[in-house]
Amino acid sequence: MPHLTRSRQHTSGTELRPGVGVPGYAHPLLAPTEWGELTRPGTPLHWVVLNVSDGPGARPDPHCLEAAGRLRNAGIRVLGHLDTRYGTRDFGELISDAHRFVDWYQVDGFLLERCPADHAGLPEVRRTVATLRVIRDAAHIVLGHGIHPHPGYVELADQLVTFSGPWSDYRWSQVAEWTADHSPEHFCHFVHGVPRPHLTEALRIARWQGAATVWITDHTDGGGDADPWEAMPGYWDEFVSRVGTGVSE
Repeated sequence: MPHLTRSRQHTSGTELRPGVGVPGYAHPLLAPTEWGELTRPGTPLHWVVLNVSDGPGARPDPHCLEAAGRLRNAGIRVLGHLDTRYGTRDFGELISDAHRFVDWYQVDGFLLERCPADHAGLPEVRRTVATLRVIRDAAHIVLGHGIHPHPGYVELADQLVTFSGPWSDYRWSQVAEWTADHSPEHFCHFVHGVPRPHLTEALRIARWQGAATVWITDHTDGGGDADPWEAMPGYWDEFVSRVGTGVSE
């Protein structure tokens, strides 16, 4: 059974309530139902990632403009998807994409996908985050490590994705001890391939490990050939009703 390496210290009532972070649906033309469901009243969304075409695309996309506008009008935070390629992405290219996300889609922040996780990557990620906060005032920054990174990263961003992977790994996962010094609002977990009968167990693991923002789906990565995040979980209503309140099955 998954377990904490030590008890979590922060239990303040001011912490972010558990909620859903959407890693990025397929294009609105390919997933209209998914995008439409996101503005359903009572859905406990923390944020939604917009990934037009491996980033903001070459020009404004009218369908993505409409989808992002609906989310913003509903008070839902929209994050632009920036792929850091584990720190190998050219800084100027990355920042150029960030500018386009802000100029075209008025995003509220960014998810830095494939973010470095080691100590050596800290200076460049610090530089990137500082620049993003200049581009977008009060930007919400999520670092998509997918694993537990060096603890220094927690000071750089609003949230860290400390797990991104299959249920077969998640159900036996352990949390890094240093995370117990920080409140759950700092951490996100993305889990794919979770069968419906194990949904409650997966949510319980996220709670035990102190992750306030989650995305859990029954879709799989097809052995690396598919994007498990691009469609709505088959048990969407059950998922959001168990995470938050106000959404019936």
